[in-house]
Amino acid sequence: MNDSRLVSKATNMEFTFLTNHAHVILQIARDPNMRMRQIAIEIGITERAVQRIVEELTTSGYLLVTKDGRRNHYEINPAMPLRHPLEAHCTVGEFVRLALPPC
Repeated sequence: MNDSRLVSKATNMEFTFLTNHAHVILQIARDPNMRMRQIAIEIGITERAVQRIVEELTTSGYLLVTKDGRRNHYEINPAMPLRHPLEAHCTVGEFVRLALPPC
């Protein structure tokens, strides 16, 4: 493959600065009663991926999930630190306040 095709692929590549975990947290912050299917649609990932991420966030203490009939209600633990050493000085609550527009 010649170099021009490699450059073309690299410049057409789309990326995002936030992980899907961060996107799930932000969607839940917007609407704590949002269904996993709707979260998946908003983010652009599968519902199964959202289920896995919610499970990981719950197990790690970042989310609390309570049942309300057949629906789930999600609560973010705002005091939890971000996980990467470069961001560990910030909490999830600070990240959400920074990333979302004020209500």
